[in-house]
Amino acid sequence: MDAMGRPRTTPASTVPGRAHGQGPLTAAVASGTAELRPDRDRPHAWELLLDGAPQSLVDLADPTHLGFAYQRRIGHLIDLAAPARQPLTALHLGGGALTLARYTAATRPRSRQQVAEIDTELTDLVRTELPLDRGWQIKVRGGDARAVLERTPDDSTDLVVTDVFAGARVPAHCATTEFVRHAARALTGAGHYAANTTDGGALAFARAQAATLLAVFPEVCLIADPAVLRGKRFGNLVLLAAHTPLPLTDLTRRLATDPAQARLLHGRDLTDFTAGAAPVTDAAAVPSPAPPPRAFD
Repeated sequence: MDAMGRPRTTPASTVPGRAHGQGPLTAAVASGTAELRPDRDRPHAWELLLDGAPQSLVDLADPTHLGFAYQRRIGHLIDLAAPARQPLTALHLGGGALTLARYTAATRPRSRQQVAEIDTELTDLVRTELPLDRGWQIKVRGGDARAVLERTPDDSTDLVVTDVFAGARVPAHCATTEFVRHAARALTGAGHYAANTTDGGALAFARAQAATLLAVFPEVCLIADPAVLRGKRFGNLVLLAAHTPLPLTDLTRRLATDPAQARLLHGRDLTDFTAGAAPVTDAAAVPSPAPPPRAFD
């Protein structure tokens, strides 16, 4: 810890894992082709892509760095979910390079975290090239996110983060009221839920996802880039939910300091956004739309 109580970054001479001098790495994993690309702006940071779609950004010297806008938005909820430095019990559905699990471990020491990642070959690659701190209590389970969620005991988790993608699409079975009810059941009374999704154009998928969460949780908000909300471009939308009031004032204040613009919709604004969309059930679920060509260029 530094004098301000913030986690210290790792000295450059002792940073573990893959070095930029080794160059990019491409490897076949169960879900496709994984690529690790050195970040040009940070000497120990790596971007993980799967079949060309960005999945994670990890800085091995500074696990508190969240390079993607959607991850910073979820990071704000992690910061506000409990008093600073207080450990959390967290369940991450979808692993990738474990960016948000690393962030939680660094900002909330002694947190107990479980990650569900179906691609064990990807997990092995990440553990080898982008290793975790040995002191972090992060357990990665190889399995389907929904199956892991369904086995999670009632009232056992302070935080559930859903960031599940098959390629560049949210799987249908992880975007339904039945799925969200399992998350609500697993959360403690004061727990928080966060879900990352992608959409564009008329935002039919995102509107239905907002309606789905509103059918389960009494408190829901949505955060996205204004251009995405206007249907001008394809991008990420983050949904947050809880059994108790969300920290909307503090969230709004933090979003205002981020490099990327964001709007927060809650209450009547969120109801208007759903535009009468119906909650999604298992029987009618579809995956999120595929990104348009060159969406990640």
